[in-house]
Amino acid sequence: MAGTTHTVSNQPPSLTGYDVYGTDRVLTEAVDRHVSPDLQEEIHGELSALGRASGSAQVQEWGAQANDNPPRLRTHDRHGHRVDEVEFHPAWHRVLGKGVAAGLTAAWARPAGHVRRAAAFLVWTQVEAGNLCPLSMTHAAVPALRTDPDLAATWEPRLTSMVYDRELRPARLKAGALFGMGMTEKQGGSDVRANTTAAAPLAEDGTYALTGHKWFCSAPMSDGFLVLAKAPEGLTCFLVPRVLEDGSRNVFLLQRLKDKLGNRSNASAEVEFDGTWARRVGEEGRGVRTIIDMVAATRLDCVLGSAGLMRQAVAQAVHHCTYREAFDGRLIDKPLMRNVLADLALESEAATTLALRLAAACDDGSEQERALLRLAVPAAKYWVTKRCAPVVVEAAECLGGNGYVEESGLPRLVRESPLNSIWEGAGNVQALDVLRALRREPTALNAYLQEVGRARGADHRLDQAIKNLLTDLADLDGIEARARRLTERLALVLQGSLLVRFAPPEVADAFCASRLGGDAGAAFGTLPHTLNLKSVVNRARPTN
Repeated sequence: MAGTTHTVSNQPPSLTGYDVYGTDRVLTEAVDRHVSPDLQEEIHGELSALGRASGSAQVQEWGAQANDNPPRLRTHDRHGHRVDEVEFHPAWHRVLGKGVAAGLTAAWARPAGHVRRAAAFLVWTQVEAGNLCPLSMTHAAVPALRTDPDLAATWEPRLTSMVYDRELRPARLKAGALFGMGMTEKQGGSDVRANTTAAAPLAEDGTYALTGHKWFCSAPMSDGFLVLAKAPEGLTCFLVPRVLEDGSRNVFLLQRLKDKLGNRSNASAEVEFDGTWARRVGEEGRGVRTIIDMVAATRLDCVLGSAGLMRQAVAQAVHHCTYREAFDGRLIDKPLMRNVLADLALESEAATTLALRLAAACDDGSEQERALLRLAVPAAKYWVTKRCAPVVVEAAECLGGNGYVEESGLPRLVRESPLNSIWEGAGNVQALDVLRALRREPTALNAYLQEVGRARGADHRLDQAIKNLLTDLADLDGIEARARRLTERLALVLQGSLLVRFAPPEVADAFCASRLGGDAGAAFGTLPHTLNLKSVVNRARPTN
């Protein structure tokens, strides 16, 4: 009789053994929308293979192991020699290796490369977000290196390789390479112009010795790093290789690893340069200009990463409520829970739709699309990353007490959820960058208005929101203090216009009513009850 108390009932099955990509209707539709028909079969097959791996119990376990066994700093070997290495759990290498093999650093080398990579990035985030840092840094380094054809010739084939080569060797001996970055310093943070790391020219043209301290160095076991330092002509971008051409280690002194809220599997370090050899990238004194495209790429990855976290949180919440019964019925059929789930699903769909639209603009590369990115990327980075944390926390609440237990996986998502809002420029930096684009680049606003204008006339709430936005843009009094409000509206109007054009009517209707029409409360689950919320929730359900 005692054994009957341990009978398990009314507990949902684990969300494993499914195709993370193929069951995400919003993502699969976006890929179809943005790639040519002749590539769709190839790309869907590639992404479904990654989606099945991502949803497998084995790969999910690797992600959990990598998170549960964070990296360890080893400054010296047993003989007292300085080695400055970071040791990772084997699961980290398995996950990172599959990410490289899936093309997450290969966008620049393949047709429709940015869209297919964006979709893969969103999917792979749902395994373990920590490994996305070196993948993102490596991807983003390519446009900066292209300012120097010689450097690009050496490094780009290795950075865009789909081979994970973890050994520290000179670049010429590597089948694939990863990059990290060191931009911020303790006294400056986001204000990189306050950097004090000094770059002294060496005898060989274009080479320098760096002296200074970097407060955050991403992915310290990478093969190379892009860093900012002050040369005689001003702030300049440099490439710091981990291993020099003769096989000796560069001076790269790891002081400590950051003890972070989330992102535990990934190493973020403080690093000291003391006569460290570096090669100039771009013109001396033009460091910020050299890294501008790199910054845009990493910011878009922040949007994608947040969209991926939201998608996984919503999928877990909908899955749980599909199976969990309470008060004489399934949770998913209860009107109030359905309202919550639909509200979360709207936020997730809007984030994914916007992120893939921006990735498609990167593939297009026209002046019109580049102008759109100049304004839309910081606006999206500001808004989507800020929506991530409340979405994930609310999704965890849908699981009740189960969502507060580590085994559910939701606490890991909760700890990860604020990260993308902070990294690559926090909220104020993004809002001020939006103002900078509006003031200095009129083509950016024109491109934005043309984009949202494609949906004019389809929904009266969207039309009114566009009019209100134009009124805000015409009033420059106190504009800096209103920058966050303006940036939020830019992002919401763009999301609304995309959903009106491409999402099912019930999704667009619910978004415009709640996000643009003001017919919702401050918390999730306050959508108008007259909307078709059942269809919105069903669209977000992962098939197990």
